[in-house]
Amino acid sequence: MIVVTGGAGFIGSAVVSRLNELGHEKIVIVDRLGTSEKWKNLNGLSFSEIFHKDEFYNWLIEERVPFNINAVIHLGACSSTTEKDSDYLVQNNLRYSQELVKYCLPRKARFIYASSAATYGDGSLGYNDNEDELEKLRPLNMYGYSKHLFDIWLKKMKISNKVVGIKYFNVYGPNEFHKADMRSVVHKAFGQILETGKVKLFKSYHEDYGDGEQMRDFVYVKDAVNMTLSFLENLDKNGLYNVGSGKARSWNDLVTSLFNAMNKPVNIEYIDMPEELRGKYQYFTEANLDKIRGVGYSEKTHSLEEGITDYVQNYLMKNMFLGLSK
Repeated sequence: MIVVTGGAGFIGSAVVSRLNELGHEKIVIVDRLGTSEKWKNLNGLSFSEIFHKDEFYNWLIEERVPFNINAVIHLGACSSTTEKDSDYLVQNNLRYSQELVKYCLPRKARFIYASSAATYGDGSLGYNDNEDELEKLRPLNMYGYSKHLFDIWLKKMKISNKVVGIKYFNVYGPNEFHKADMRSVVHKAFGQILETGKVKLFKSYHEDYGDGEQMRDFVYVKDAVNMTLSFLENLDKNGLYNVGSGKARSWNDLVTSLFNAMNKPVNIEYIDMPEELRGKYQYFTEANLDKIRGVGYSEKTHSLEEGITDYVQNYLMKNMFLGLSK
């Protein structure tokens, strides 16, 4: 059985969809559906069962999971970069992950988990997925720190070479509609254009970057999923790996690509960034993909323009979900 935690979420449901395409249906989804509409991400997907995250956690600590686990793709987490409840983030993002890996390793279950590019902090040390440099990293927010704590813990326990950690950069694509303020700018801007005909971007407060010229590594969810699942069968490939496009692009590039995909004239308004974000803002991120390429991942990633065009024209403009539209 393959367990996908966060399986009803954005990347999680895309992983389940791709697993189905690869012929896997013995899948257990672990998530908390709550009152959101993310259950819609499961429509059309094939899986064996779904369990609440708290119920599954109790099974883990009591060692009474009622089925055999062959692999865990651990994507469930609080991903809000503005979450202020540090205790909650430690419990949800660190403790849960610790119990899960402690259950999996003695049973020789493959363990692949989501770390984050947020662990790199301001990027002054670069974006190299090198475990030797972990202790030097200084995340800018508690979300990034909670992910960093788990990376560090695995290293201290000398088990980081037995699992796979995925450092996701800025992922966008189908099935993210439910993420509220944590949706990608592509999804948010799509709605702004439909409503007002323009997009609002933050002004820059860094002398090296003009307004809208702050840069990110934007990676299409289909690429992120393919990179992640490349480790499912490659049991000898372990450690931390960046997952991104490998090419930093500006917010202006992203929004221009979006307007073009919608056949609308480019119209951008630059607004003040909230004070509380200015000291925690990343002005540049770019995934170094040498490591994942070095272990055999050779598929070409979508360019920003290709990814946005596919997302907009084949999903957003048709109101379709990844699990229903191949």
